[in-house]
Amino acid sequence: MFRLRAPIVLPCDPSCAVLRDAVVDVDSSGRLGYVGPADGAPATDAPVRSLDGILLPGMINLHAHSPMTVLRGMGGDVPLMRWLREIIWPAEAKLVPSDIEAGMLLGSVEMLRNGITTSVEQYFQPDHVVRAVLATGGRMVLGPAIVDTAGWSWRAQLDEVSARIDVDGLRPHDRIEIGYGPHSAYTLSPESLTMVAEAARARDALLLIHVAESQGEDAAQRASHGSVPKLLAKIGLLGGRVLAAHSVHLSEEDIRIFADNGVAVAHCPGSNAKLASGIARVPELRAAGVPVGLGTDGPASNDDLDLWEEMRLAALVARLSAMDSAVLTAADVLLMATRGGAEALGREDIGVLAAGRWADVVHVDTSTEAFAAGLSVPDEHLLANLVWGAGARNVRDVWVGGEQVVADHEPTKVERAKVQAQAGAVTARLRRS
Repeated sequence: MFRLRAPIVLPCDPSCAVLRDAVVDVDSSGRLGYVGPADGAPATDAPVRSLDGILLPGMINLHAHSPMTVLRGMGGDVPLMRWLREIIWPAEAKLVPSDIEAGMLLGSVEMLRNGITTSVEQYFQPDHVVRAVLATGGRMVLGPAIVDTAGWSWRAQLDEVSARIDVDGLRPHDRIEIGYGPHSAYTLSPESLTMVAEAARARDALLLIHVAESQGEDAAQRASHGSVPKLLAKIGLLGGRVLAAHSVHLSEEDIRIFADNGVAVAHCPGSNAKLASGIARVPELRAAGVPVGLGTDGPASNDDLDLWEEMRLAALVARLSAMDSAVLTAADVLLMATRGGAEALGREDIGVLAAGRWADVVHVDTSTEAFAAGLSVPDEHLLANLVWGAGARNVRDVWVGGEQVVADHEPTKVERAKVQAQAGAVTARLRRS
């Protein structure tokens, strides 16, 4: 047990309250106890660590393919479908399981150092991905990839995921949740998608799928089915726990379909912009009651794993699209990166600093230029400095489940230089092959 005390605590409750001179209690199980003003906190014999700066919940990266750190920088100026077919899929075909583990190790370290404590991953070789995340001390929701492309058997992948859940459950570890990761409606047939959805619903598992990401994909699906959401609704994929990544090209009717079926959206503005996929209709989705969180997408299409950047991009592109500088505020995007991600996942144990939730806590250093005005500024000013002026470089310490996994900017459980060298060696081999 221990107590953290800081000048500012941001629980990320619905009002995005700013608590001044507050404490965060962590119990022996790694869960949160009292979170609130120091004046009035219960007496404790636990060690108290006083910190300068801001405490907030660990961020949730709602959509990532983090093992692709080993592919970072490949095909950076190519449109999405060419990028996938000509560069990424051929490179992925050369990856062996140890390559994927090396890539996930680097991705997990990068995210933890950026204040991301939970990532939602969609990739291959689940045993190696899980091992990498647990080695760094991170938290993950994993939907092992299911695709029907050359060299892969979607049915074998589906059966493997189902068997894994049937034997080990949805939560084989308190930091790991398993779901299903069918890639998209353009890499899987309607019949196979229906079977994946039935398997996921039977186990109350999360289903992760790319939806209406690119203009070309959207045009093809609309020609055949009216829209991607219409297709997914028709074949019975919606209605369970569904997280739709990107969801850029949606009509008003598509948004209603998502809202009526409880679909959540992982908004990836950085990847959408880099690949020129388009601007997602985030204000309209939120207004319709669709849960929206933030994702980075893979580090080969972004090219970093930084939700601070995604917060700013989400607000910037929404404001430009709507020509309204208030359509997404600093508080809005901070909540999207934290509690919004938890709500999109249907998780009530992460994303917020509140009693009973996991003690996933981020300490932000406020000695830098972004906070030159100090912390006594009004709440709105403080949140603006945090979201618009600070960034991943300000993340100093991170705890996951009460365990400190980043101390003074560096991971505590793995050696960063070694992890970077291992991933770099994979990239170098791919370049030579």
